[in-house]
Amino acid sequence: MGTSVLAGALVFVVLLVPNRLDRINLQAFLRLPVEGIFLAAALLVLPSKARRITAGVLGAFLGLSTILKCLDMGFRQTLARPFDLVFDWVLLSDGADWVKDSFGRSGEVLAIVGVIVLVVLVLVLSALAVVRLADVLARHRPMAVRSTLVLGTAWIICFTMGVQFGGVTVATKGYAQYLANRVQYVRDGLGDADVFKKQMAVDAYAKTPSNQLLTGLRGKDVMLTFIESYGRVAIDDPSMAPEIDATLQEGNARLKSAGFAARSGWLRSPVTGAGSWLAHSTFLSGLWIKNQQRYRTLTTSDRATLTSYFQKTGAWRTVGIVPGVRKAWPEGKYFGLDHIYDSTHLGYYGPYFSWTPVPDQFSLEAFQKLEHGKKNRDPIMAEIILASSHNPWSPIAHMIDWKDLGNGKVFYKIKKEGTNPTEVWKSAKRVRTEYRKAIQYSLDSLTQWMQRYGDKDTVLVFLGDHQPVPTVTGGSANRDVPISIVARDPKVLDRVANWGWTDGIKPADNAPEWTMNKFRDRFMTAYGPQGG
Repeated sequence: MGTSVLAGALVFVVLLVPNRLDRINLQAFLRLPVEGIFLAAALLVLPSKARRITAGVLGAFLGLSTILKCLDMGFRQTLARPFDLVFDWVLLSDGADWVKDSFGRSGEVLAIVGVIVLVVLVLVLSALAVVRLADVLARHRPMAVRSTLVLGTAWIICFTMGVQFGGVTVATKGYAQYLANRVQYVRDGLGDADVFKKQMAVDAYAKTPSNQLLTGLRGKDVMLTFIESYGRVAIDDPSMAPEIDATLQEGNARLKSAGFAARSGWLRSPVTGAGSWLAHSTFLSGLWIKNQQRYRTLTTSDRATLTSYFQKTGAWRTVGIVPGVRKAWPEGKYFGLDHIYDSTHLGYYGPYFSWTPVPDQFSLEAFQKLEHGKKNRDPIMAEIILASSHNPWSPIAHMIDWKDLGNGKVFYKIKKEGTNPTEVWKSAKRVRTEYRKAIQYSLDSLTQWMQRYGDKDTVLVFLGDHQPVPTVTGGSANRDVPISIVARDPKVLDRVANWGWTDGIKPADNAPEWTMNKFRDRFMTAYGPQGG
C-alpha cells in the first residue's frame, strides 16, 4: 500500500510540477491533471503484457520530461529562459567549467557524478512508479474504471465551469501544454536557420568602397570594450545604485580632468545571465545572435563585422585583448583581428580570480605595453574584453598602483584576501554585493586607464554585454545594458549629437534604448562620409 501511494504521488508531482522555481508552491499541486486520467484510461484498456511495456515506456518518458523541467529551472535561474533542446546542449559543458572555477576540480567531478546518478534514478523510479500503478489498476479493475470515469467527469465539469481554488484553476492540462510548447520551440529552432540566412544576406555596407568606410575616425585609436555582466540593474537597483553612481561620478571626473567627454545610452542584449559571445557577435555583426546555431553560422560566413570593416579600410591595425580565452578560438579570425592576445599572451603570471584568468587592470596595462604605448605605430582598433565582472564575482581583484602591476604576481596576495565563492553563493545579498564590487572594479580600471594613457586621438566605446543572472536582477525581464562613447576630440561626439544620448558615462533613465544589433550600422553611418 505504501509503495503504491508513493508511486501515485511521484506521478502526480511529475505531471504538476512547474518548470520554474518561482512557481513551485502548494497551490501548484492543488489541481487535477487530465493527463493522469488519460494515462489511467489507456492502461486499463491494454492487455497485460502490452500494459506493462506501455507503462514502462510512459514512465521513462515522464522521467525525461522531469529532467527537462529541471533543466528549464536551472536555465531560468541563469539565463532567464528555458532550456533549448536544439541549441543549448553545448552550454552544459560551460556549466561544468563554471562549477570547476567556483568549487574546484573535485567539486566539478562530484557535481557531474551527482547529476548522472540523479538522471538514472529519475528515469528508473518514474518507470517503476507507472508500472506499479498499472499493476494496481489491473488488480482492482472495476473500482479503477469507476474512479477513472468519476475523475474524468469531475475534470470536465471543473474545466467547463472554470472552477478555482485559492485562485488556481483546478482542472488543468498544463503538462500537455508544456509538451506542446516544447515541440513548438523545437520546430522554431529547426526553422530558424533559414530565417537567419535571409537576414545575414542583408548588409547596407557590403558594397561600400573601403575608402568610404569610417572616415570620421581616421587617425584615431578606437577601443571597443565590453564589460562582462554590466547590466542596467547595476545602475537602477536601489541596493547597488548609490555605490555605482559614486563610481560613475568619479569616472566622469577622471575623464573630464583628462579632457574627455562622453555620451551614453542603452542597448538591449539578445541574452541575459550568460552567453557573452552571442552579445559580442550581435554588437559587431549587426545581426540578432540569440543562439549557438546562429553564432556558428555567422562565424563560418563572410558577413562583415564592425571590427572587420575597420580592418578592411587598411587604416587601422586591429587587435583583440581577450583574457577570457583559455583555449583555441578559431572564430577569432572571423572578426577581422590582425592579432589576438588571449590569457596566455598578456604577460600575466598571477592567479586566476575564480573564472577570470586576468584582472581587468592588468589586461588594460598589457594592452598599453603590447600595442597602445608603442611609438611610430599605425592607429589601432582594439576589441577588449574586461572579464573581472564575470560570474561568480568571487574573489575579485581591487585597484592597485599601476606601477606595481609587474607580471601580476602581486595579485596572489589580493586573491588570498578575497571572498570565498562557496560562502558568497549561500546568500543572494552577498552575491549582489560582490557583483556590484566587480562592476566598480571594471569601471575604475577603464576610467583610470583613460586618464593615465588616453590622448587626443583615443576614442573609447564601452558597454555591458548582458545583464547578470536572476539572483542579481531579481528575475527582471529587462535586458538593457549601458553603452558610452568617450573622446577628447569634440568632433567625434558631434557626430552622434543627434542620437539623444546622455552626457557623461551614466545613461539617463529616459535615454534611447536600441536593440544591440542596430548599433553597428548607426555607428558606421555616424562616422561615414555623410555622418556628423
